[in-house]
Amino acid sequence: MGGMGMRVRIAAVVVAVLAAVAGCTGDDDPQPAASASPSVAPSFAPGAEGAGDPYFPTYGNGGYDVVGYDLKLRYDPAKGRLEGTATITAGATQDLSSFHLDLAGLTVGKVTIDGRPATAKAEKNELIVTPAAGIVGGQRFTVVVEYGGEPEPLSNEALGVGGWLRTADGGFALGQPESASTWFPVNDHPSDKATFALAMTVPEGVEAIGNGVPGRRTTADGWTTWTWTESKPMASYLATVVIGQYRVQTSTHDGKPVVTAIPESLPADGPAAKAMARTTEIADFLATQFGPYPFDAYGGVVIDDNRVGYALETQSRPVYGNVFFRTRPNATVVAHELAHQWYGDSVSLDRWQDIWLNEGFATYAEWLWQEHEGEQTAQQAFDRVYQGFDWKVPTGDPGPERLFGEAVYQRGAMTVHALRTTIGDAAFFKLLRSWPQSHSDGNATTVAFISDAEAAAGKDLGDFFEAWLFGTTAPPRP
Repeated sequence: MGGMGMRVRIAAVVVAVLAAVAGCTGDDDPQPAASASPSVAPSFAPGAEGAGDPYFPTYGNGGYDVVGYDLKLRYDPAKGRLEGTATITAGATQDLSSFHLDLAGLTVGKVTIDGRPATAKAEKNELIVTPAAGIVGGQRFTVVVEYGGEPEPLSNEALGVGGWLRTADGGFALGQPESASTWFPVNDHPSDKATFALAMTVPEGVEAIGNGVPGRRTTADGWTTWTWTESKPMASYLATVVIGQYRVQTSTHDGKPVVTAIPESLPADGPAAKAMARTTEIADFLATQFGPYPFDAYGGVVIDDNRVGYALETQSRPVYGNVFFRTRPNATVVAHELAHQWYGDSVSLDRWQDIWLNEGFATYAEWLWQEHEGEQTAQQAFDRVYQGFDWKVPTGDPGPERLFGEAVYQRGAMTVHALRTTIGDAAFFKLLRSWPQSHSDGNATTVAFISDAEAAAGKDLGDFFEAWLFGTTAPPRP
């Protein structure tokens, strides 16, 4: 039967997804546990020390959902020391006797829950917090963690280094799939999105750029506090701060702030600056394809550091390694990272296996932008990649060591284009807009995308997705 193989696979995937996100729904207001009923005594137990992701079982934590992070930090570039407080508002998804936060390499001083002292124990890159009394499922609570130290990056054997990197004039936090836990206590998995506020204090004359809308900047006693607020839920790996000597430009577009930053080590009118100047132009083009821009601010930051040979879609303000701009103002990479604001940031992953939903669509956005610029058509881009491609790695299940490989990016984009030719432009572009709107500020899966695609097409696409996402031989050229 046409889609039977895919249906069996989807059923298995659904089970895996449900298991992966159990206890970490991403909702701001968790549903009360059964034991929260007045007639049933609470049954307190520790929250899980991982979110249950099939690829990275220990990433994130269970037993609660974070609503928001509020960080008040100070960083001294001369000493490489970070210190301050993190206020975390969360809701219990079970009766909690204790719970874990991810925190790597930093020392915790005092911890309180709803103003009452709590105990905290560090084990490797985990902070185990035990409240003075159990937290009943469905209850909202506030954790305040005082901490400090010299933050350092985390090394992933398969995926490289991510997290805090110190520089001569400051430092920056950047990386995927891990980053946030190197500079604040966090539920470090994209399935638990939360709002984010940052007040970063640095020496006067040093810049500190973060996510979202810039707030009031104050200076006292030789120190300046930069404030940033991201009011839309954000996956933890999308949180960033970049500290150092930067030329910061601020303007507005459609009533929203635009903040771009270029290192003083680069020319003020060089390729990087020219590429950043096209940010809103490119975002406006993508809005014609994907629907309204999903966040309250625009921007971009360029890092002049040889350790950063990539760009990352940090929410509302992507960060780009200067490797992309050494010879020309590369607008294609800007299109890729801005496309993620819809595909990956507004609509985020429930599990890392489905990363093609981020990278396949962002790579396809490059093709759309190049067609818009008259460089090549999307069909020409598809034909160029299809010829001689190695199909052994399935896009829909690449394995943790290939999260950032060609199967995810290039085959993912080919899957998107093949879908377009299969269902027709009218249904395809309607889907491109409806997907980020119907799942905005949330999380989604491959299973959900297939369902939406079939609804848009008005037909079963089981065989199509089986071949393009999970097959290990070349699908028929559309």
